[in-house]
Amino acid sequence: MNIFDRKINFDALLKFSHITPSTQQHLKKVYASFALCMFVAAAGAYVHVVTHFIQGLAWALLWSFALPSTPGILMSAMSLMLLSSLGNLFFGSVWLFQANLYLGLMVMCGFVLFDTQLIIEKAENGDKDYIWHCVDLFLDFVTLFRKLMMILAMNEKDKKKEKK
Repeated sequence: MNIFDRKINFDALLKFSHITPSTQQHLKKVYASFALCMFVAAAGAYVHVVTHFIQGLAWALLWSFALPSTPGILMSAMSLMLLSSLGNLFFGSVWLFQANLYLGLMVMCGFVLFDTQLIIEKAENGDKDYIWHCVDLFLDFVTLFRKLMMILAMNEKDKKKEKK
């Protein structure tokens, strides 16, 4: 099955009605796989930090698989963030960087909600490929984690600046 040929009913993304037992079982598989992925990623990060092992993840390739089915407003926000990041290369504004960071955090929260609803919709329509569904959520959470770490690092830097 080609991942780009999946049909999506965007009206169903706003439906929060009863979830069937088979979809609940599918979500259990997705989140169990997701938990295992997060554990492996944490272990890999630990090994990387301790042994200075070379990184080898192709995030751009994974994102290209995850993004074809995203709604307009989230993609518009991502485009706005890309343009503001490119503009900030020339302006060097700390305020624009922070605005982009917080907007990115909100957009990624939106992607988590969107992808969860999309997984439910796909499962209701018979697409029980929990590995790809797990990859969708994993990419969202990795980006969300990165944004949170950057925010926490900026706050820590500001605290150290105030102490001086």
